[in-house]
Amino acid sequence: MTTKRFPVMTRAWLVTLTLSLGAAACGSSSDPAPAPSADALEVAVDRVEPTPMSASFEAGGVLVSRHTAEISSRVMAPIVRVLVRPGERVRRGQPLVELDAAEVSAQAARARAGLEGARANARVVASDREAAEAGVALARATHTRIAGLHAARSATTQELDQATAALRQAEARLAMTAAQAEATSQSIEAADAASRAAAIAQTWSVLTSPLDGTVAARHADPGSMATPGQSLLVVEASGAWQMDVRVDASRVAGLAVGQTANVRVDGSAADAWVSGRISEIARVDPSSHSFLVTVDLDPNTAWRSGLFGRARFAGPAEERLTVAAEAMVTRGQLTFVYVVGADDHARLRSVSLGDTASGRIEVLAGLAPGDRVVLRPAQSLLDGAKVRVTAAPRGAQS
Repeated sequence: MTTKRFPVMTRAWLVTLTLSLGAAACGSSSDPAPAPSADALEVAVDRVEPTPMSASFEAGGVLVSRHTAEISSRVMAPIVRVLVRPGERVRRGQPLVELDAAEVSAQAARARAGLEGARANARVVASDREAAEAGVALARATHTRIAGLHAARSATTQELDQATAALRQAEARLAMTAAQAEATSQSIEAADAASRAAAIAQTWSVLTSPLDGTVAARHADPGSMATPGQSLLVVEASGAWQMDVRVDASRVAGLAVGQTANVRVDGSAADAWVSGRISEIARVDPSSHSFLVTVDLDPNTAWRSGLFGRARFAGPAEERLTVAAEAMVTRGQLTFVYVVGADDHARLRSVSLGDTASGRIEVLAGLAPGDRVVLRPAQSLLDGAKVRVTAAPRGAQS
């Protein structure tokens, strides 16, 4: 049998390897663990946990002026001129519409003539009364004299009867003139009232603004006929706004006049929620089973009537799963967070969010209670990157 021999150098290499492995085995039980990789990124984290939040809800509404005036005519007359346009600012008392004043002017002239006629008739009646009073005085004196002569048997009974009849006739005439004077006085008052009414009607030929504001709508043009009650212009007060919101009957029970609400008007910045106050809750609409809720707002010159918006009403508080707003990562129209797993790797995860309160955002989907998320993630942080947590999670034991 032939014996195979290893070269000397090969045997030396095997001995060296055996000694090295033995030394490593002996030192593994006492040497410290190796330090983390220098590539691990230091991050602060926050824990996803239930938080008491108000159970708010939103409803759509329309922005309208708190004070609105519809300009209409009190008389039927052709429109001569419309002096303003929609969007134009107007002052209280400023002329807006001119009507044809020919008919009302004629009525005013007729009323003034009637007043002058009544006053002239009153003067005639006053003269007749003075004459009647003089006649009564003469008849009374004559009756007294005849009565004395009759008592002295110097006048006949017939003469006394004639004097008595003349006195009664004079007194009747005086009573008649007194009644005429009273009727004439009433006629003067009626004519004076008619004259003043006609003068007021003349002012209706020029329609003025009842408030400081903006012309919101125009419904008439020169040449058309203005009729009583027909809306010609709409003027809205400057600055004072309210939002009319329709709220479902099932939710209106938690609302009350004086309660605060947040309102956002379309066209404003995404976070431009302004505070308002509920001023009115109208009765339910039987067709839509909803209530009209009016929210008064502070003046804002940038708004215009008719803009759409949303109102947010607060409800009772309830526990909701929330995450710190500082953990959000927005990419396009999607929102993500970095979740740190048990292996200390950060994974990018898509989330669906709800309401926001006190720096916390409600999590509707994508996270579970106890998840750790990275706060203020750096741009250099990549999905699946190794991280080293430098801050304890919210609510963690120290």
